[in-house]
Amino acid sequence: MRIKDKFKDDRPREKILRNGVRALSDIELAMAVIGSGNAQADVVKIARRLDYVMRNKEGEVVYSDLKEIAGMGPARIAQVLAAIEFAKRYGGKESGCVVDSPEKILALVADIRDKKQEYFVAITLDGANRVIKKRVITIGTLTASLVHPREVFADAITDRAASIIVVHNHPSGSVEPSAADREVTARLREAGQLLGIALANHIVVSKNGYRSII
Repeated sequence: MRIKDKFKDDRPREKILRNGVRALSDIELAMAVIGSGNAQADVVKIARRLDYVMRNKEGEVVYSDLKEIAGMGPARIAQVLAAIEFAKRYGGKESGCVVDSPEKILALVADIRDKKQEYFVAITLDGANRVIKKRVITIGTLTASLVHPREVFADAITDRAASIIVVHNHPSGSVEPSAADREVTARLREAGQLLGIALANHIVVSKNGYRSII
């Protein structure tokens, strides 16, 4: 069914105004962002393909991923990428949050707990334990060679952070730290001591819970 064939009140943008954005399905959200179809594909087809790519890439899409979708030209791709980046920057509202409990840390990294790949995240903090920035450092199996201290602390230095918290997920569901997890923790703690930026915690999370390595 084409978007123009739907009853007016059932169109995504009208549904947002009537019921709120949370009432929309993923496909409808994609349709609302895209707006309309074109000669290559109607909006529903484009939205379904966009949803498939987003799920397959776990939201980490780039221009080359989207240009393969029929009906997605440069302007529309830029629009989608801008919407994704805007959501990342402001959706979590993490900047300025005071991290004074494990629950608050977990709230900041809820988006990686059920990822199918390992995500390694660094959270920089000021002297009052307020969040400066949360960043994904790397995606992939955690090893000491992959998570190098220079990659973790480069932004922390730029942020003039007093300390950092690092978190990574275990897709398996286990929260038991591996030998590699402990090796990475030791290296980061040592590097932090040299730089004067404390490693406040390293936490393993999964859909089943969490565990602190420090």
